Amino acid sequence: MEDFSIYRYMKPGMVHFKAFPEVAWGAGPIVETLKKIVEDDFWTAVEVGWMRDIKVRHEARKLLEVSHIEVCYATQPMFLGNKLSLNAFDPAERKKAMNAARNCIDEAYDLGASWVRVLSGKDPGDEKRDEAKRILVDSIKEICEYSKEEGEIGITLKIFDRDIDKCSLIGHFKDAADVAKEIYKEYKNFGLLADLSHFPLLRERPEDAIPLVKEYPLHFHLGNCVMRDRKHPAYGDLQPRFGIPGGEIDTPQVRDYFRLLLDLKLLSPENRPVVSVEVRPLLAEEYSEAIIANAKRVVKEAWATIENFAA
Repeated sequence: MEDFSIYRYMKPGMVHFKAFPEVAWGAGPIVETLKKIVEDDFWTAVEVGWMRDIKVRHEARKLLEVSHIEVCYATQPMFLGNKLSLNAFDPAERKKAMNAARNCIDEAYDLGASWVRVLSGKDPGDEKRDEAKRILVDSIKEICEYSKEEGEIGITLKIFDRDIDKCSLIGHFKDAADVAKEIYKEYKNFGLLADLSHFPLLRERPEDAIPLVKEYPLHFHLGNCVMRDRKHPAYGDLQPRFGIPGGEIDTPQVRDYFRLLLDLKLLSPENRPVVSVEVRPLLAEEYSEAIIANAKRVVKEAWATIENFAA
């Protein structure tokens, strides 16, 4: 077997504003906490979010440049925090979301990001879903065009849950495939982001869902969720640590996800996508550094225990 190093097949990343939730609103110890990720050479990618202060953004840019790490920019903190929607029926609300998306792309360029994550708004229900998908397609096409005008940067649409927590239009993988098909016809800088923690929330299996979208550029998130006990403090899409009691995702599920992606040739030496961990401290006894260490152990053990794969 040839070299089966994880770095030969993917770029392991960490979602900064989840590991350190105190910076999720675009302020706080952004640079100080970012240093804790970039100083750890396990990570070859990092996903950052909103940074309100231009001085902080400039300092973060210099740190990221020095660190030789791939940068992705996530719009989730700004969009979810401000309840923005790219598929809003109200033109004024859609305009507000589009302006925010352009600002996010500008920030992403400032930070040297190679990819920007976008997300759909709320699902309007069966009767209006197709109309909302058409609006979303138009919005993302505009975003892709704007990003091309600014420079070379990719846009990925993150797939969320439909009816438990975020209640997003996208949504089930069939809907993600419908949207991707229309956008990718014109914009090859577009792709999708599949999150392992969202499959239980969507009641979909990765082995059924991923093949629906495998023809498009894909990035991946690794995370956990709680969905069986509504009284659990981590219920919903809160990205708890791997192995939390009552959770859905631990080392075996991460291992099986890696194996599926390898079998589908979505992880390969020729195609090394960003695969980021999205977990955060939630309970009283948890803190960021321990949660990050937990994630690294899970990723390392999951990769090391993949069986019968001929590289």
